[in-house]
Amino acid sequence: MPSEKVLQFFNIVTDGCKPQTNRVRFSHLSSFFNFLKNNLDLSFENPCNLPMLRKLFRPTVTVRWNIIEKETVDEIIFRTTNVRNRLILELMARGGMRIGEVKLRFCDIQDRKLIIKDPKSGKEQEVVFIPQKVAGQLREYTRQNCKNPYDRIFPISYEAARIMVLKAGNMVGIYLRPHDLRRHAATYASRAGVPIEIISIIILRHANLSTTKSFNCFPSKF
Repeated sequence: MPSEKVLQFFNIVTDGCKPQTNRVRFSHLSSFFNFLKNNLDLSFENPCNLPMLRKLFRPTVTVRWNIIEKETVDEIIFRTTNVRNRLILELMARGGMRIGEVKLRFCDIQDRKLIIKDPKSGKEQEVVFIPQKVAGQLREYTRQNCKNPYDRIFPISYEAARIMVLKAGNMVGIYLRPHDLRRHAATYASRAGVPIEIISIIILRHANLSTTKSFNCFPSKF
């Protein structure tokens, strides 16, 4: 059976189905062709083995992230002596910010609220809430380092920030990625009893609850 026929067949039987259903049906058909090859005709070529078809119906890979405990995050922040770097780490670990969102300007600070312009969601802006202690440290830092409302608070590139996070993890002997800190913010809130819906909307600012659940940092009851 030509691979084109297999694809046409799948377009019919999977019309309107979810991607996971499509992958299961493709796997079943591929197994059937393998049965024919192994038991009836060794020269038979499984049409599902074409790279194009396998790529189209390849299974999704669930990434299991290591959850960093609060004590480890606290130690990382405590041992980071550079004020700028420590604030960036706290904004991600305490406020759930993405590394690309720390490109804040002086005018984006409104007490405990930070205004994120042109966020990943495609909205005009989003609001991040940070602890009062972090907000106070941020105000003091901006008072000393920013003169104009549109001055960048942290004039640092994405790559430089990523390397800074990596080095911060090295201080305590772990491989630390920027998103690990954002994930920590969600985990800590969950363990403190904050409902997952609030974590999704307020802390992580996800458009869908399913995205929040994929973080794999919540109790199994969710």
